[in-house]
Amino acid sequence: MVVADLSEPEKRADALSKLGLCFGVGMITGSTLGGHLNTRYGETFTASFGAVGSAFSLLLVLKFIPKTTKVQAPTTNTDSENKSKSVFNLGEITRLMKFPGVKRTFLVKIVAGLPSGIFQVMFSIIAMDFFKLQPEQNGYLMAYFGIASMVVQGGVIGRLTARYSENSLLLLSIGVSSLVGLAQAYMQNVFQFCLIVIPMVFSLSVFNVITDSMLTKSVPSSDTGTMMGLCASVQSLLRTVGPTAGGFLYVNYGISSIGLMQFVVNIAVFVHLLQRRLKKTDVQKE
Repeated sequence: MVVADLSEPEKRADALSKLGLCFGVGMITGSTLGGHLNTRYGETFTASFGAVGSAFSLLLVLKFIPKTTKVQAPTTNTDSENKSKSVFNLGEITRLMKFPGVKRTFLVKIVAGLPSGIFQVMFSIIAMDFFKLQPEQNGYLMAYFGIASMVVQGGVIGRLTARYSENSLLLLSIGVSSLVGLAQAYMQNVFQFCLIVIPMVFSLSVFNVITDSMLTKSVPSSDTGTMMGLCASVQSLLRTVGPTAGGFLYVNYGISSIGLMQFVVNIAVFVHLLQRRLKKTDVQKE
C-alpha cells in the first residue's frame, strides 16, 4: 500500500516489481540460512531465529514506514462515517468492484492464479515426496527461486512496462503460465524443474505485479489501501483452497494433474482475454 501510494500511476508496476525484488533477496538468504540452521541445530533453533528476525523487521517498520501516505480529510464523528471505516466492510468491497475493469481483473487474478497457487502451496510436499530433497537441498532450490525472482522483478518487469501495455503483459504472463503448467505435467526430475523455474517465475512475477497495478489504478488514490488488501486476500484464498485441492489431485492423480489443470485453466483465460481484446480492436476500427 505504501509503495502504491508513493509511486506515480505510470510507474506503479515498476515500483511494485522492485518491492518484489526485496522479497527475492529474502528468499535467497532466508531459505539458504534456514536450511543450514535446520540441518545443524534443529527446527526449534531455526524457528526461534526466525522469530528474532521478525521482531527486528517490526522495529524497522516502526522506524522507517510513514504513519500515513494519504492526504488527510477533515474528520467528523458521525455514525455513518464510523461504520464506513470499519475493519471489514462488504459495502466498501462491493463499491470498489463497481469501478470500471475492477471486477473483471479481480476475477482473472483469482481464476488464473489458482492453479499456480496450488502448486506453490504443494511445493514443500512435492520437494520431499516427489523429488526426495533434504531440507538443506530444498533451501538451495528456494534460493534458486529467489535469484530468478530478483532478476525478473529487478531487471525485466520495469523494462517491459516501459515498452508494452499492461493488458499485453497480462496476456503474455497468462500464456506463459499455461505452457509452464504443460511442462510441469511431464517433468520427471529436479533438473527439469530447474529449467521450468525461469518461465514460471517470469509468469508469476509479471502476473502478480500487473494485476496489482491495474487494480490500484482503477480505483481512487484514497482506496488503494483497500484494493491492495483485497489483492493480498487472493493469496490467502489460494492458501486456504490450495492444500485441499492440491492434496486431492496429488494423491489421486499425481503431480501431472496439477500441471494439466494449470494449462487448461490458463489457456481458457488467455483465449477469453484475447477474444475480448480483438473485439475491442474491431470496434475501435469501425
